[in-house]
Amino acid sequence: MDEYQIVELVKDWYRTTSIKAYDNFLLYDTTIISDELYEHSYEHNPSISKQVIGEVSNNITSSVSDLEFPLLINWYIIRDAYLYKKGYLIRRYRPLGAAPLPNLKYIIYCITTKTEHTDITAYQFQNRLVIELVDLDVIANNLNLPNIVSSVLGSKLLSENKMIGYELDEINELTLRQKLFAGHTLDDARRMVYRYFNKNKRELSKEVFKISEAYERVFRPYRVVYNTKTWEPVVL
Repeated sequence: MDEYQIVELVKDWYRTTSIKAYDNFLLYDTTIISDELYEHSYEHNPSISKQVIGEVSNNITSSVSDLEFPLLINWYIIRDAYLYKKGYLIRRYRPLGAAPLPNLKYIIYCITTKTEHTDITAYQFQNRLVIELVDLDVIANNLNLPNIVSSVLGSKLLSENKMIGYELDEINELTLRQKLFAGHTLDDARRMVYRYFNKNKRELSKEVFKISEAYERVFRPYRVVYNTKTWEPVVL
């Protein structure tokens, strides 16, 4: 499947599935299952962990900046997925399961609007579903995660799974210290786009444009916005 086919598959799943978990898995056979079903299936068939090629995450927002820059707001999904692909398990973290995901290739992030919030639905953002698909290896390299993770957890490939906990704090600190977004850290860029879109700070337009270019360069998203009334692609 190419990027277009995967996004269309996720859109159709989103349209036809009445109950959607926040965390889901795309398998080689193109089925999408919830984290709960994955966990149950793993108990009976541990090899299912090797069939996972994508993580499908769902979210709902009342923030325009979340719709415009979803992975800037939720970058930690990339961190956790990368750790699981490399063989690490995060202590007390259930969504990604009890085993590494060695064939995980895609992160597919879906975010839609809260219809009860007038700050979005009163404008053109009503009935919108944003889907961004990214290649995990590409985005991890652009966030410098291989070097950061090696510096914290060691560079030697693991011969067995390792549970990590407090080490996440150090990985976070090193990742968030980088100025990858037009000279801004991830947190600073996130605050700036929030102020621009949600607080109408239009004097930030030039910096937000630069951050947008950097966002495209770092995350390389394949992005489609759908109208959830017609399920046709639209401009946000």
